[in-house]
Formats: sequence, C-alpha cells, structure tokens
Amino acid sequence: MTDVINPSYTNTSSTPHLIVVGGTSGIGLALARRHQLQGWRVSVVGHNQEKIKTLNQSHPDMITYSCDLAHDIERRRLLQQLSEVDFQRLIYSAGSYFNERIHTLDRVQSDQMLAINLQAFEHVFYWASTQLKRQIEEQPVTCPATHTVSDPKLGLICIASIAGVLDYPYASLYAKSKSAMIATASAYRCAMQPFNIQVTCIASGYIDTQALRDLNKGDASHKPFIMSTEHAVDNIMQAISEDTELAIFPWPMRYITRILNRLPKPVLHRLLRSKLDK
Repeated sequence: MTDVINPSYTNTSSTPHLIVVGGTSGIGLALARRHQLQGWRVSVVGHNQEKIKTLNQSHPDMITYSCDLAHDIERRRLLQQLSEVDFQRLIYSAGSYFNERIHTLDRVQSDQMLAINLQAFEHVFYWASTQLKRQIEEQPVTCPATHTVSDPKLGLICIASIAGVLDYPYASLYAKSKSAMIATASAYRCAMQPFNIQVTCIASGYIDTQALRDLNKGDASHKPFIMSTEHAVDNIMQAISEDTELAIFPWPMRYITRILNRLPKPVLHRLLRSKLDK
C-alpha cells in the first residue's frame, strides 16, 4: 500500500518543489540532497522501509512516500496523492538491475525490471507532464529568458544509463529498457517544447554507489571510468542547468560509445558480453 511516511508537507509557493522517484538512496538521494542545499523543498519516493526510516531520521524536512512502483495499483495511489501538490521538477531515478551475463532472468526478475525501468517510468512521466501542463494552464505566465532557484524552469529529468546508448540487437533487457527510456525522453522533449517544459535524460557510466558496490562484492573500483556520486551529481546538475537533451558522461565513455556503435553488430555483441554489459 502507498503511504506518506512523514506528512509534514506545507505548500510554500515561493519555494520550488522537487519530487524524486527512487530517491531514498544512491544517485536519487544525492540529487535530492543537492537540491535541498540549493533551497528546494524535496519529496522522495521509495519502497524500502528501512531506507525510508533512516531518511526520515536524518532529513526530517524531506517528505517521503512509500510505494512499490512495480505494482500498478500502488503507482496509481501514489500519483493520486502527489496530484494534490504542485512541483516544478521531477526526477525519475528508480531502477532495477539483474546481471544477465551471469544469470538467466526468471519470470519475477523479468517482470520487475520491465515494470520499474520502463512501465513505471512511462506512467510517471505521462502523469508528471500532465501536471506541469495543468500548472501552466491554470497560472499562465511569461517565462523569463533566464531561470533561478526561486523561479526555475519546469522540468522532467530521468536517469538512464550508458548501456542504453549502445545500439545493437543483442542487448540485455536492462540495456533495452534504458534505450527505450532515452527514446521516450527525447519524444517528451519535443512534445514539451511548446509548453517551455524542460526534458533531460542522463546516461551515465558507472557511479560508485552502494548498490553498485553490493553487486561487486563490496568493491566496484575495477569498473572502467567509475566516478564518485558527488562528481556524478555535479554533471547531472550541470546538464539540467544547461537544458541538455541527453547528457552522456564521463567524457571518455561518450567517445567510446560512439566508436562502439560503428562496429559490426556481432563484434559489438561479443565485446560487450565480456567487458561492458552493466
């Protein structure tokens, strides 16, 4: 069941409001904290009760929502609750990953990855774009040429992966779902331009989060071009500030993916199975 964990929300119209879906840990939480330092009110959505409890204790000024995004009914309840508040920016940072190079996906894992990485993302982005357009229609204003923290450009941000940038037919479900996320964000960017609503997609390489370390027996330092969470947040905030359509970083990975996409598909497949599949 979807629950608001610390319902201390107050609607202060002069302070911009950020919603982070998948914001109780990792890059989502880091982005929530950075926005908070910049003066934003922040709401985060997560499903792990222990993480939510810890977050409520360490950041009682954040409002938290508990929701299993893989369940359609819970998603709908969550979005119904969130429809009662205005927001200026939403970040979709939720994700599900299973190592398909090592394990064959079972039905539960396949459903989970598809639900979180694609179906819930599409549902949330559709809802969020509708909410932002409604705000514009209800309070028509002339958008300034520049935006500040107190008057930010309305925006939708999603966290994809460098895995979704590579174009080859043998990609994993994870890579294909992230590729679909990138394409969907691009379509939304075109559709939201008449409303002056920003849409930015982030396709990063390896980020040194706890989740990545857990997948690598506690140490992910061997991953190519791995970056700290703080460095990744700097890159993401810069991409948002510059209204970038698709931000690919770190820069070596940007050029590597361009080269890899020019290789014959069978060669790319063999290479990625042994080296780069995330």
